[in-house]
Amino acid sequence: MSKDAPQIDEKRLLAGREYVGVDRIDGPLVFIKNTHPVGYQELVECVDPAGKVRLGMVLDTSDEVVCVQVFEGTAGLNMPGTSARFMGEPLTLGVTKEMLGRVFNGLGVPRDEGPVPVATAELDVNGRPINPTSRAYPRDFIQTGISVIDGMNTLIRGQKLPIFSGNGLPHNELAAQITRQARIKGEASDFAIVFAAMGVKNDVAQFFIRTFEESGVLDKVALFLSLADDPSIERIITPKTALTLAEHLAFDCDMHVLVIMTDMSNYCESLREISTLRGEIPSRKGYPGYLYSNLAEIYERAGMIKGRAGSITQIPILTMPNDDISHPIPDLSGYITEGQIVFEREMHGRNLYPPVAGLPSLSRLMKDGIGDGMTRKDHPHLSSQLFAAYSYVKDVRNLASVIGEEELTPLDKQYMEFGERFEREFVNQKHDENRSIEETLDIGWSVLKALPAEELHRVTDEEIEEFFY
Repeated sequence: MSKDAPQIDEKRLLAGREYVGVDRIDGPLVFIKNTHPVGYQELVECVDPAGKVRLGMVLDTSDEVVCVQVFEGTAGLNMPGTSARFMGEPLTLGVTKEMLGRVFNGLGVPRDEGPVPVATAELDVNGRPINPTSRAYPRDFIQTGISVIDGMNTLIRGQKLPIFSGNGLPHNELAAQITRQARIKGEASDFAIVFAAMGVKNDVAQFFIRTFEESGVLDKVALFLSLADDPSIERIITPKTALTLAEHLAFDCDMHVLVIMTDMSNYCESLREISTLRGEIPSRKGYPGYLYSNLAEIYERAGMIKGRAGSITQIPILTMPNDDISHPIPDLSGYITEGQIVFEREMHGRNLYPPVAGLPSLSRLMKDGIGDGMTRKDHPHLSSQLFAAYSYVKDVRNLASVIGEEELTPLDKQYMEFGERFEREFVNQKHDENRSIEETLDIGWSVLKALPAEELHRVTDEEIEEFFY
């Protein structure tokens, strides 16, 4: 062939080639031998004996066999009657701004009985690689209206800040409240919300839909719901489809997007299920060794790009098995993300909402988004003082449990009073209470009045004179 002759794209020639009969079906996985060279994460159409098409994606490929994960499950498939058609391209999602206000399944198919939105673009669900040097550093304060977050674990635009919760704790209520109230201080426009739910029960899905409808924010929310009775394999793709829409809204439509994903533990369980079926060597607690990189592929799709007006902020929610913060899922998530908000079951038992544990929680980007010109000049020092005082309260409570409260010093008793007021007035608030950052900081100074001024070592004399007395 002459070097000037047009080159033939072999992949395009083979795209759409269909193979009748498969060699093995194992759970949600289909194995096919003797295929042409196919690409990793290539889209596959699996046709069952009744002629119904189910979408799948190449999970593993080699010269001998191709492993395909079928998103809708393999129930009803049999080996001789099933055919597979390799499409020569990755799974894509048709995206448009009109998807806001709609409810979809994990693959982006409408489940609200509305029409399929007319897409303005077809995007690869695996995301767009972002050059690290083109990322803008997050600095803009997001006001959630929740004091324990705004005051002490501040959320910054473009940040990924997970919530570490447990079974039975009110993380869904907090997620709904953040969705209703989140806004950038000083800007009139609210966030567009992309909400991805994986493996949630039907009553939880209805709770979110009903809450958003009643509060009037549903028209700015796109929900991707993969319910508990849906095929578990669908949970693998749900956060990717949700983030694909978020990227379109942020970087094509110049919108500020808040992505809330619950429950990441269900997502990781699906990964473990697939890994086990593939016969992979397990890592910690049976999870695959690539759990870290897989989670990073999702979390790192948050952020801002220089020259683009939009942004993606992530709040992943995960339930810690047995409330164990050292479990692989929260442990690895903490490494990838910029902090965490940790729920405490003991606080929930005392009817405190939100039951956010003061000391394990942190926001690593908080220092760059608060202070004079961003929130208020006293915010950094006040937050540090609240952390320090509450830390001492924990020590005093431990001491009191041993020797009894009546044996405490007068100063220790003042700290006990501060701890009670801090939890009841600062941390605790109503489910529909939306506090401004100024109200939050004023409450912080108010609870500090339980302590003598000479105990406030982390605020300046000027701040004490202006806000304490």
